[in-house]
Amino acid sequence: MDATALFKMSYGLYVVSAEAEGQRAGCVVNTATQITAEPPRVMVAVNKENVTAGVITAAKAFTVTVIDTTADMPYIGNFGFRSSATFDKFERYGCETSAVGSPYSPEHICALLACKLIDTVDAGTHLLFIGEVVDAQNRSDEEPLTYTYYHTVLKGKTPPKASSYQA
Repeated sequence: MDATALFKMSYGLYVVSAEAEGQRAGCVVNTATQITAEPPRVMVAVNKENVTAGVITAAKAFTVTVIDTTADMPYIGNFGFRSSATFDKFERYGCETSAVGSPYSPEHICALLACKLIDTVDAGTHLLFIGEVVDAQNRSDEEPLTYTYYHTVLKGKTPPKASSYQA
């Protein structure tokens, strides 16, 4: 089997965030997709080991922001390569609150989806969080940052907790 065939699948980069019991958490994911139009529902995949997975479960809500091409590696590293357990990811890039009470950074995003958690599916290393979109906003006219752009232009690496990681 040629697992590199999976690299041909189209991905974007997103920050998924939530807040529960006084803890704010967020992480970069590359697996988020719309699954229905009516009602509008999306799915995000978050590694079970990420603090964000536990906070989403406790909050019963999450917000997805679509990272745009103005983002640089320090921004992606801020949300993608640090732990919410020991680092406030929202301090450097600002923090606003979505319609479902989730924190999000308003910088380097072209869209926002605030979701009420309706189901969770255990997919092995990751949890698939299915949310009903209760608020959606276009935040800029910038292009969404694709995973291909991240790898080819920004020269980013795939971290071990990413759903597309290959050892």
